[in-house]
Amino acid sequence: MKENKFEDAMRELEDIVKRLESGDLPLEESLKIFEKGVALSRFCFNKLEEAEKRVSILIKDEGGMKREPFDYEATEGDDKD
Repeated sequence: MKENKFEDAMRELEDIVKRLESGDLPLEESLKIFEKGVALSRFCFNKLEEAEKRVSILIKDEGGMKREPFDYEATEGDDKD
């Protein structure tokens, strides 16, 4: 798959879902865009997995370093907008 940005892939995937849900497409076209949707879904999943790994935080643990996943829920209430 070419170098898509995550956001572009998500927009395209949302468009595909809308088109499939409309029920107005011929079978062959539905299958074609469904296949593209599956590929985009995998691409987005992989990008999210990569992001999750990058967001992991290094913390000190008894003189060494230990990786700990970023806790999004713990920071949700800390938003000072």
